[in-house]
Amino acid sequence: MELQGTRSAEALRFQVLGPVQAWRGDAPLALGSPQQQAVLVALLLGEGRPVTTDDLVDGIWGDRTPPQAVAALRTYISRLRSVLEPNREVRKPAEVLVSVSDGYALRISPESMDLAVFEQRVVDAANARAEGAFRSAHDGLVSALDLWSGRPLPGVPGPYAESQRSRLTERRLTVAEERCAMALEIGLHADVVSELNSLSTAHPLRERLRELLMLALYRSGRQAESLGVYADTRKLLIEELGVEPGTALAAMHARILAGDPDLMAVLAVPPKLAAEESASFVPPAQLPADVSDFSGRSKIVNELRDVLRAGSGQAVVVTSLAGIGGVGKTTLAVHVAHLLRPDFPDGQLYVDLRGAGASPADPAVVLGDFLHALGAPDAPDSLDQRAAMYRSLLADKRMLILLDNARDAQQLRPLIPGVSGNAVMVTSRSRLAEIPGAHLVDIEELTPDEALALFSAIVGVERVAAEPEAALQVVTFCGFLPLAVRIAAARLASRPRWSVSDLARRLADQRNRLQELQLGNLAVETTLGLGYAQLQPEEARAFRLLALVDSPDLPLAAVAALLGVAEQEAEDLAEALVEANMLECFTPGRYRYHDLLRLYAQRQNAKTGDPENQQAALLRLLDLLHATIRNAAHVLEPDDEPVEPLHIAQAPGLPFSGTATAREWLRSEVAVLLGTVEAAASAPLDLVQPAVDVLQSMTSVVDDPSLAPRIRSVLHAAAANPAARNDAGTLARVHYALGHMHQVAAELTEAEEALAASLALQPAERATILRLVTASTMATVLIMTGRPAKALPFLEHARLIASELNAPIAEARLLGNMARSYVGLDRHEEAVEAARAAVTAARAAGNASCLADTLYQLGVVLRATGEPGEAAVHLRDAHQLYRAHQHPIWEGYSLARLAACLLADGQFAAAAEAAEESLSIAQEIEAAYCQGMANAALGEALLELGQPSRGLACLQEALTVFTRLGVPEAQPVQDLIDSRHTEPSPPPAP
Repeated sequence: MELQGTRSAEALRFQVLGPVQAWRGDAPLALGSPQQQAVLVALLLGEGRPVTTDDLVDGIWGDRTPPQAVAALRTYISRLRSVLEPNREVRKPAEVLVSVSDGYALRISPESMDLAVFEQRVVDAANARAEGAFRSAHDGLVSALDLWSGRPLPGVPGPYAESQRSRLTERRLTVAEERCAMALEIGLHADVVSELNSLSTAHPLRERLRELLMLALYRSGRQAESLGVYADTRKLLIEELGVEPGTALAAMHARILAGDPDLMAVLAVPPKLAAEESASFVPPAQLPADVSDFSGRSKIVNELRDVLRAGSGQAVVVTSLAGIGGVGKTTLAVHVAHLLRPDFPDGQLYVDLRGAGASPADPAVVLGDFLHALGAPDAPDSLDQRAAMYRSLLADKRMLILLDNARDAQQLRPLIPGVSGNAVMVTSRSRLAEIPGAHLVDIEELTPDEALALFSAIVGVERVAAEPEAALQVVTFCGFLPLAVRIAAARLASRPRWSVSDLARRLADQRNRLQELQLGNLAVETTLGLGYAQLQPEEARAFRLLALVDSPDLPLAAVAALLGVAEQEAEDLAEALVEANMLECFTPGRYRYHDLLRLYAQRQNAKTGDPENQQAALLRLLDLLHATIRNAAHVLEPDDEPVEPLHIAQAPGLPFSGTATAREWLRSEVAVLLGTVEAAASAPLDLVQPAVDVLQSMTSVVDDPSLAPRIRSVLHAAAANPAARNDAGTLARVHYALGHMHQVAAELTEAEEALAASLALQPAERATILRLVTASTMATVLIMTGRPAKALPFLEHARLIASELNAPIAEARLLGNMARSYVGLDRHEEAVEAARAAVTAARAAGNASCLADTLYQLGVVLRATGEPGEAAVHLRDAHQLYRAHQHPIWEGYSLARLAACLLADGQFAAAAEAAEESLSIAQEIEAAYCQGMANAALGEALLELGQPSRGLACLQEALTVFTRLGVPEAQPVQDLIDSRHTEPSPPPAP
């Protein structure tokens, strides 16, 4: 390196092996914008040689050079000089960042930049190896790699930085490869397996890493795994590149198959070095390599560092990291352990306790290995004696012990030192609350930003920046699980012809997602399966059955129904799954899966081949939900007769103390209700019928147009089910529910078709609630589409049924609808008389919901017959009742009708206010017809208030909605637009 040190540069230090940073002494320096950092990087990596202005501009901006690039560059140089030499006198030449010809150079000493120190340590290690100092050579490479603090130059823009990122990343990988090879040469094969696993997973097509991994596994007595690595690598190379493994890898495979004794040979440690090592304690450094692309988790990293550093008193500091398989516990723990190496000068011990596997590590064997690493010539025979010696050897030391992948507290207890000064970090799939005084940390999936950062670090910033939406889809499909993100990114990185969108499309299919998330010998499904294999039979059954319903979460009552046990036992089983990190409990009494765990559980359901038990579980949940909805309906509409069920629920359902709790349950459990009926819609008839009952009851009490698409999808699936296709009663209810949902969403043509199909399937001679509500809803559709004459026969038929069934509340509502038909036929006196009679009947019955409906109808009738003042009174009363009973869609309708009355009465400001409120409600619940009514009233009010542009915009929006819905309200809106607008109005939207 051609460097000339100066007095000004003596205290400066620079880092490029990770985020770009600089210090003067211990004080960090502010390096400015990313472009300014790019200038500094180019100069630092120039190794003291001059870098021309043209090269700097090209390196920072490439082919997107801005017009003032040279001026901007000079500004960056000036700012860097101020940072690097803050005390330089004005007009005095710079001594650190100097001008040289047509460019600039940095004059700093070699040891002030971590990259130069890294390269020097690598050279020193090579010299030590040449002299036969194999341990020193290995430790030198470890020391060199310890200088890295993450992916090089993150966030530094420009083609030069990108090329240097690739170069430095490759250089780090090469040295890590050399370190692993050196570790194998001196017999550290067991210690290097974990690092080689990580490296070969991140770089699956790098054959040298696979070769070293095969040798390490073979020397560790794991021959089958070693041969498995070759088989996986060969398969990957053929699938991805169409080539066979190279000569070296194939030769290693052949030697392992032949049992070549030379594979077990390691380089002898020279006598002089052996004597030196035996004369003094050599601190063990057993940590696996830190990953180069670690990202995110900054809060947890800082928390762990503070806890492990702050050990005081007599107790050993123990931290326990728990989380599902693949969430990154080991990666996080290793990263934190590397950061803490300076705080534990006596060394670091590491062991994989294999707690998630079928053969967890024996604590006695682990202690034997630890004692050997601590310099004990021989280990006692018994576990207790080994533990005692272990505690004695650590009594006056400050060491960090990383116990990875622990099964339980019993396995851990002998491995925890006896006195303070040492610290223990544990990772496990279970929360090891039994360890006294342990600091418990739950490791959750990454945030979206953290997952994208990890994905970008592996795939490359440019590929992700070109398809940001697809990248977000990929990490979302991965459930933000680090292992899944890493596998997906590695697959993409090894396939340069794939786009990010290609990968997203492959992951979009839930049925094949777990199969896509595998690479070589690494697979998300395998990792999740290790946790599943540890469950007791009843826990495994619960884990499978709870995945039958595709809902974001499940309440305890639903858990108990699916499992067929009492709530206390259900809670015990669910909590056991939470402890095993196979289920989450984000709030007391509610449980959920991680997305990939749900997919895994669903695959286990398919594999067990136990449809009878699965169907029985769904039926129990359907019974609970149907009974509970009926209980809620009885509280909300106590006088309404429910539609006759297809299936009699065998559960009492949950009770409700009042309307508020009933509505809250309906609101909070919509996802459970829909997820359950979706699971049953394509099942046998015994499940389809209760599912239809649930949907039928649900639509009678939940007037939310935004749910219509999903409910219709389930109903169509039920109608297409061969088991239901030949059952008239089931199909009649399906078509009625479809018609009702179309009517609520103002899809009136579809509503009419579905209701007609339902009526055709129902026996005309039978007086049933189903026929009553179907005929009544058909009449409503006909009134909305301007056909009151056709509506009247349906209303009269429905009224006869209500009379026969002694249903006075239904009769009152039907009278109100008949009044609307009379208005449409210009029979005004009959309309007002019928509407007032309906209100009288509702008051006599004492039913507030029915009273609200009849007051609404009376208001509409009076407005149409020329009495807007009185109409407004009744609509205000109706609105208050709807609000009290939490009927948002009818709140919106009553306010829109009120606005029309106020317009007719000349109260334009009040009309605009009511219409605005109606529009807000309608937009929130996606009620199209109500949006049209509100926009029509608001537009007319704004015209009267002197706001023609905004008013015409509202009217045009109303016209678009009404035209799309095919309702008669479109014509008067068009007429009003034509009367106020001299220019032709745009054609209505289809």
